[in-house]
Amino acid sequence: MSDTHSTRPPARDWVVTLAQYRDPSNWRSWFELAVTVIPFFLLWVLACYLMQYSYLAAFLVSALNGAFLLRLFIIQHDCGHASFLANRTLSDWIGRALGVLTLTPYDVWKRTHAIHHGHHGNLDHRGIGDVMTLTVDEFKARGLWGRLRYRAYRHPLTMFVLGPSYLFLLQNRLPIGLMKSGAKYWISSMGSNLVTATALFVIYWNLGLGAVFLVFLPTTLVAASIGVWLFYVQHQFETTEWDATPDWQLHDAALHGSSHYDLPVVLRWFTGNIGIHHIHHLYSRIPFYRLPEVLRDHEELIEQSRMTIWESFKCASLDLWDEKSRRLVSFRAAKTL
Repeated sequence: MSDTHSTRPPARDWVVTLAQYRDPSNWRSWFELAVTVIPFFLLWVLACYLMQYSYLAAFLVSALNGAFLLRLFIIQHDCGHASFLANRTLSDWIGRALGVLTLTPYDVWKRTHAIHHGHHGNLDHRGIGDVMTLTVDEFKARGLWGRLRYRAYRHPLTMFVLGPSYLFLLQNRLPIGLMKSGAKYWISSMGSNLVTATALFVIYWNLGLGAVFLVFLPTTLVAASIGVWLFYVQHQFETTEWDATPDWQLHDAALHGSSHYDLPVVLRWFTGNIGIHHIHHLYSRIPFYRLPEVLRDHEELIEQSRMTIWESFKCASLDLWDEKSRRLVSFRAAKTL
């Protein structure tokens, strides 16, 4: 095990402390749902109304509404971690309903996201619920076609524009990664697809194609792109951590392999404090609205893997994990290694 690992206190020592923040407040959870879902539907109606007068205005309102859809995804995310309501059954059904709006079949996502939490940062368990990341040596060992495919996958246009569209509009229609894991996941996917298709047909029948292309798609794709960017910078930063199984430790990977994306207060609200990702990964049962309490009470966690919006932009150029320097590096830097 590296010196970096051996000289720092174990991250698991925080677990008992963080457990004090795990209990959700039912009234607060319902409030957070209400102040997100009500504006979401009101903006939907407004955008449809504006189509009569200005396609551009309808498009802009729909794009703005992507921020509320993103926040609904964060609430769905908390439902998947059983941190939204004390009643898990009710929490799951809220998550399933929100999964129709976010185009993310709830039970499929809940399982693949649990795999992500259980194996994040483990070089021997990549491929489900994460951004594909190769080591420098693995990339160099690939043939020309393999290197070109990986470069195309990691390109910002693919990662943050084309990729989110593919993920939410196409890939999520099937239980990818769980195709042979039982009927539950097929029911989740096909059930969500059926409800979504029915809703889109009703929208088309009553409002026409304009409502699909000027309201539904802009809202969905803006939320998808921002959501993928958030997920990316929460784990794909220079000082993140990857280890093979012998050196990998769940809590260390959670705390040191996840960033604190320090956003302005308005963006923190719309992103449901998900930027406090190092705490979330270390103790995923903490409700999203209680994550700021942890930083308030334990200031030593504020600077842990902290990055600002400006600092986060350079993450888009980091592509490969260098096992020797223990850094995520760019393709250009990898040529000299």
